[in-house]
Amino acid sequence: MNKTLVIVGAGTGGLAIASSILSCKSSHELDVVIIDPSANHYYQPQWTMVGAGLFPKERTQVLTKTLIPRKAQWVQESVQSIDPAGKTIEFSNAMTMSYDYLIIAAGLNLDWSKITGLEASMGKNGVCSNYSYATVDSTWNAIQSIKQGNAIFTFPPPPIKCAGAPQKIMYLAEHYFRKKSIRNNIDVRYFCAGKSIFAVEKYKATLDRICEDRHIDTQFNWNLTTVIGESQEAVFTNMDTGETRCEDYDLLHVTPPMNAPKFIKDSGLGNESGFVSVDSKTLQHEVYPDIFSLGDASSLPTSKTAAAIRAQMPVLKNNFFAHVNGRNLSAEYDGYSSCPLVTGYNSAVLAEFDYQLEPRETFPFNQAKERFSMYFLKKHLMPVLYWKALIRGKRWPTIL
Repeated sequence: MNKTLVIVGAGTGGLAIASSILSCKSSHELDVVIIDPSANHYYQPQWTMVGAGLFPKERTQVLTKTLIPRKAQWVQESVQSIDPAGKTIEFSNAMTMSYDYLIIAAGLNLDWSKITGLEASMGKNGVCSNYSYATVDSTWNAIQSIKQGNAIFTFPPPPIKCAGAPQKIMYLAEHYFRKKSIRNNIDVRYFCAGKSIFAVEKYKATLDRICEDRHIDTQFNWNLTTVIGESQEAVFTNMDTGETRCEDYDLLHVTPPMNAPKFIKDSGLGNESGFVSVDSKTLQHEVYPDIFSLGDASSLPTSKTAAAIRAQMPVLKNNFFAHVNGRNLSAEYDGYSSCPLVTGYNSAVLAEFDYQLEPRETFPFNQAKERFSMYFLKKHLMPVLYWKALIRGKRWPTIL
């Protein structure tokens, strides 16, 4: 009798690991079920390009049903809770399902409501965001509309998905202002809840220099807490002292706070922050050995990117089959992640690093230098790798 493997999430991680596992001969002994309520799947890394007017957003959206692996069953429901002791899943419609093995790849939730006044202001009064399909058009509209004043870009307390994205759109907007000869009329400002512009020193040095050379005002330890759309004011709170300050804006690009899906913590599967508590090397749950996790919903202490999922996928697959067959888990994830930092309409820096925040570069040149080739890779080649390889569970050299 076949065992049931349930995968929660049909995003990047869920589709990638489902396809990877089903490509193995031994998968014929598994019934694979994917749970996800979303009718559409999105290639979110491309929203940076959409927000900069370089790409139509419609091409980032595909029907989920067209991506579900042929040998898998799709249950289009939301997970309400998981009973890891009883190995059952309850859906939001009160129906339940049993499992033998579980992989959680449920992604992150955007918590727009955590910033007072943001939801009421989104898409008007100069407020915009690249972080959802519904709002990404507002960014390009805001960039085109501003002629003078303050253009503010925000970064919330981590973890967030694609932590480089909040500054990518800032660099693109600043470049656009230069191309339109209005840069001298606009102050470009970056308010970041973190302590620096990037965690890896090699790339941080480049980004600090870019901000200095382009007269971008960087403010660290400041978290956006309130948006007053009618008067175009943004209130920031200092992460260390609790001090608040109010800033006028004409363009406000907001990266919303993010958190793990509620069912993870409610089911006793999460760490203190609510992310699936897994071993950082094996990706197996620290308490329940039949549960694994990868991607944004996991507790893995690395950047939450599609490139990280690409590196996690073979580790999880190998360790999953080792567990199923009673062998020791020997595959180890070293924290590899990648962030293609677009710095203008024809340049990018490709950051690649591991758990120790040490560079793990693919190419035989200094990837901390701005290059057109890395921009071309981000804009044209990475989408192909995503649609044709990653979510189909295929492997290729490290970058995504």
